This record gives sequence, structure tokens and C-alpha cells, in this order.
Amino acid sequence: MAETSAKAADRRFPEARSTADLPLVDQEILAFWKADGTFQASIDQRPEDNQFVFFDGPPFANGLPHYGHLLTGFAKDVIPRYQTMKGRRVERRFGWDTHGLPAELAAEKALGISGRKAVLELGIDTFNAAARSEVMKYAGEWETYVTRQARWVDFEKDYKTLDIGFMESCLWAFKQLWDKGHVYRDYRVVPYSWAVESPLSNFETRLDNSYRNRTDPAVTVGFRIREGQGELSGAQLLIWTTTPWTLPSNLATAAGADIDYAVMTKDGERYILSANALEKYKKQLEGAQQIATVKGAALENLTYHPPFDYFEGHENAFRILIEDFVTDEDGTGVVHMAPGFGEDDRKACRRAGIAVVVPVDQAGRYTAEIADYEGMLVFEANKPITQRLKEEGKLFRHDTYDHNYPHCWRTDEPLIYKA
Repeated sequence: MAETSAKAADRRFPEARSTADLPLVDQEILAFWKADGTFQASIDQRPEDNQFVFFDGPPFANGLPHYGHLLTGFAKDVIPRYQTMKGRRVERRFGWDTHGLPAELAAEKALGISGRKAVLELGIDTFNAAARSEVMKYAGEWETYVTRQARWVDFEKDYKTLDIGFMESCLWAFKQLWDKGHVYRDYRVVPYSWAVESPLSNFETRLDNSYRNRTDPAVTVGFRIREGQGELSGAQLLIWTTTPWTLPSNLATAAGADIDYAVMTKDGERYILSANALEKYKKQLEGAQQIATVKGAALENLTYHPPFDYFEGHENAFRILIEDFVTDEDGTGVVHMAPGFGEDDRKACRRAGIAVVVPVDQAGRYTAEIADYEGMLVFEANKPITQRLKEEGKLFRHDTYDHNYPHCWRTDEPLIYKA
């Protein structure tokens, strides 16, 4: 009976394996490449005047690679291999990202501190030294993983974003953009931790389930339409907000073009709010009569008296804008806008030519622009602001609102949104 092919191979080639040990094969190939200098030969054998420049990364080295790094590594490796096969000289330099949140968090953990104030008290030089020592903690493990992927990458001539030359090159590139007029300065509203006096990234707002239930004051306030503007002159435009502390910075309101707004009269006063909100304000509007219904588009550019006069005279301010983001699912269908504390507000006011004001400092306290509450933490100002609105006859309703709200993962204090 004829021998099986496997047995025949074992007899004729005693050193051949009948079954493949693929991990061992991989290691043998990697060992051969290293001993042979195959990667360097692929560079040396190709002319210097036919280069394809490839800088890898950069990942952070203060954490181990995960599958996302490995997967994209395989995809990136295809390009330099293809260019090498075309005869190009490809010196593939690996790189390390040594800036940003991961580097800062590692340094804070090593030093046992947290937040901007603690860093400043410690000293920037001391903090940077700790960050520098932590940031390359797993560089050796990264080299092992990347090499195991069968990738040809030069780790000896690696670059780091903390290198002076690298940072200077970034500044040089930025200056070229500046010189060409491609750089401008503007505001952007971001999550802000007043407790550590630092903006937070969206990534940080998702750390350790930072959103948790919070009860905030909710106020409905009447903004009186200025005189001389037709039948709605003198009526109170009702707005609803869960951030009374932003009302001193109000610069505009927004309505929805296709939303139906009811004009209600009660005790000699007229109120404007979404027709869909009437049921929610049934108690406050008991005995009131609806005398008209108007589309939101009819309210466009009507001006009103702001709830506070801190920015009276602000150019193009205190008028009703029409915006697509306005709905009447919550509140009154009219949105109060303080562009220094809301990104939609900022964009809408910018389109309307209304400049941003940010009368809150790094510690979350009012500046001298809000003289009556200067130095007060904005959350602590909710109560006196609400009381003042009540005393001045502008408060239509006061209740509370339970919602999920982001908190600072370092201090567990509620965030604000601030330009």
C-alpha cells in the first residue's frame, strides 16, 4: 500500500515539519529580517533622489496599543510597502504624540495632583518634567507589538512631538498660514470646569459616566416687546430656561418660523408663547383668553427690553431671530440666547451680527460687567437672580427641572458651557 504523502515527506525530508507552526514561522521570518538587515537593505538599495517620505503615527507611548492601533497599522503599512516595490526609497520613521490629555493625565497621576490650579502651584517646569518621564513609559512594548505585526518601521530615528525641532516646525507652518491670511480668531463654546479653571474636551465629559442627574431651577420669564412695533407692542415674550445665571448675558431670542404662537391676554397683560405650550402653563394662564395666533416668522426682528440692562445698547442685540433649531417640545417655543454660553446661540448671534460677551471669569464668577453679582459663582447667582426677576414682575413661573448634566470628572462639580 502506498505511503501517504505526509509520511513520504517525513522520510525524504526529515527536517521538514508535517504541520505548520505559524507563530513559529512568523518568529523565524522576523529573526531572519533582523539578522539580514532586510529593512535597511530595502532603503540602501534605492536611490536617495527617489524618496517617498513616510512618518508614522503618532500614538501615545504612555499606554499599550489596542486593536484600533494594530488594525490601522496594517492599513498604513500597505502604502510604504507598495512604494518600496515601485523602487522608491522609503525611510519609515516612527513617531510619538507626547502632548495633550493622555500625557497630562499620566503626569497628574504620577504627581498625585489634579487640575490647572494644582499644576500652576506645583510649577510648569516640574509638571513638564514629570510628563516627559511618563510619556515614553511603554515605548518598548510598542516596538515589540509593531515589529510582531511584520511592519518595517525605524524606531531608532523616531520623532517626538516634544522635540524642539518638531514644535518649531509646527509653529513655522502656522506662521505660513497666518501670513497668507488663513488664520482668524473667534470664540467657541466648550464644556468648562470652573472648579479646576480649565476647558474640557468632549472625551473628558464622557469619562467615568460624568453625566448624572441634577435638579436645576427652571424659570419662565417675560421679555417685553418694545413700543412702536405694531399690534404686539408691549406684549411679554415668554422664554423658558434652566440656566437663570445666563439671563444677565441675554443678547437675543429665537423663535421657529413655522411654529404657531398664541397671544394670550390676562389681567391687562398679553403673553406670547407656543400654542403647544398652553397646556403646560394652564395654571398660570387660568382665566386668560387667546386673542390671536401668529406664525414665528411674523416675530422676526421684533425688539424687546432685555431682562437686565448690563449690555443695553449692544449693537444689533435684543431682537427675535428665526432659527431652525427652535422647537416647542420643551418650554415656550422661544429660546433665550446668551452667545457666550451656548454654541447654537453663538452661531445664531454671529449670523445676526451680534458680538459675543463673556462676563464670567476662569473661576466661574461674574466679572465687573455684571456689577450687581460681581465675584459670585454663577450657580450661586441663580437664586438672587430669580428673586430679582420676581420683584420686578418679570418672573412668570418658577419650578425645577431634573435632567442628566455633565460634571467635572476631577471634582464632581457641574460644568458650565463657556466661550
